[in-house]
Amino acid sequence: MRKEKALIYTDGASSGNPGKAGIGGVVSLGGRTHEFSRFIGETTNNVAEYTALIVALEKALELGALEADVFMDSELVVRQINGLYKVRHENIKPLFEKCVLLLRRFRRFSVQHVPREQNKRADALSKEGIKKAPGSPPRARDGQQQDLF
Repeated sequence: MRKEKALIYTDGASSGNPGKAGIGGVVSLGGRTHEFSRFIGETTNNVAEYTALIVALEKALELGALEADVFMDSELVVRQINGLYKVRHENIKPLFEKCVLLLRRFRRFSVQHVPREQNKRADALSKEGIKKAPGSPPRARDGQQQDLF
């Protein structure tokens, strides 16, 4: 059974630009919340932002969402997705195109910029992703249960 609307919060982070990068996000749908946090290698912050959005959109579709409201603190990505800014970097274009294709699979969607204070959990998850880099010291769990999809 398909649920109606997913609320999606995503973020990408890199320590250096480029540098070790992580992604994180929260997908809420049908009363359930799914979180993810991953290390994605060494790349730029913008690649991390787009990658986080792709992972979250794929999860929302997998969960059966018909609609999606996306919230990100990356003003650049939001403006590119909404057609206000042109995508100029060749390495970003395929990620942008994948996001557009995924968004078109929803009956309705919105992609909105929010201040970092309104995206705290996704921000924390993306930074946690960086700490999952090979060779990073192990960290104690903070008690939060996560779906690592």
